[in-house]
Amino acid sequence: MSTTAAPPTVALSHLDHLWFQVSGTLCNLTCQHCFISCSPKNDSFGYLTLAEVRQQLKASVALGVKEYYFTGGEPFLNRELVPMLVETLGFGPATVLTNGTVLQDAWLDTLRAAVEASIYSLELRVSLDGFSSETNDPIRGVGTFVRALAGIKKLVAYGFLPIITATRTWSEAADQQVVSQFVATLKLAGYEYPRLKILPSLQLGAEAERTHGYRDSERVTQRMLQDFDVSQLVCEHSRVITDRGVYVCPILLDAPEARLGASLAESTQPYPLQHGACYTCYQYGAICSNSSSVRRSDP
Repeated sequence: MSTTAAPPTVALSHLDHLWFQVSGTLCNLTCQHCFISCSPKNDSFGYLTLAEVRQQLKASVALGVKEYYFTGGEPFLNRELVPMLVETLGFGPATVLTNGTVLQDAWLDTLRAAVEASIYSLELRVSLDGFSSETNDPIRGVGTFVRALAGIKKLVAYGFLPIITATRTWSEAADQQVVSQFVATLKLAGYEYPRLKILPSLQLGAEAERTHGYRDSERVTQRMLQDFDVSQLVCEHSRVITDRGVYVCPILLDAPEARLGASLAESTQPYPLQHGACYTCYQYGAICSNSSSVRRSDP
């Protein structure tokens, strides 16, 4: 008989954040550290439609949702994303997680007008995992640094101040030096006061193949949650809409047991923190949301 202790569970206290996996696992890039192994060929999760998003937005009102996130894959591959965002800005603040390489002026014109007509904000988070082609492209692909930087310049020109997210593929001891180089690069590109969010790597998907997966010791225990603020965990206040049902968080799409049901109403049960990724979330807080560890450069 196994003597392994059962993992602790976290209840959904309130549904503050609702995520939409709008482009599934389809992406125009194939990044070497992607925790759900997105690529142009990975269609294990597919697109959401505008009608599906609209239905979930209406349902979210009674549930008290305060903020909406759009992710993938690359969200802008879904050609209904812009009308989805326009619709969402009638309900609450929205955030898009993008690689910044496929942005079009017409889309940004529409989004700029929608933001100006709304009482809510639109955030764009752009993934850039190095401060130069030499540091970024081995992870994200040849030529991606130049393309992403062009996307950042475009967003700034349209009055958006994107959050630049960088996954730490360097030693934590080098953070200060790397952040300084990021800020210098972004300022040189015309982003005067860049916002930067450093993310820990998640030892899942492509990253597990590039380096290693989670060790057995990297699990959350009952004792670790004593006197711990569980609101720092995404599963305490978020759920994710996909074309295959509702999942507990945007990190665990490859875990079959992370699917909690076909609807939000079916997804409210407590979730056991049984994965290594739960350990990373425990260590660093709600890494998926905007509220965690966004650095702003000094004026």
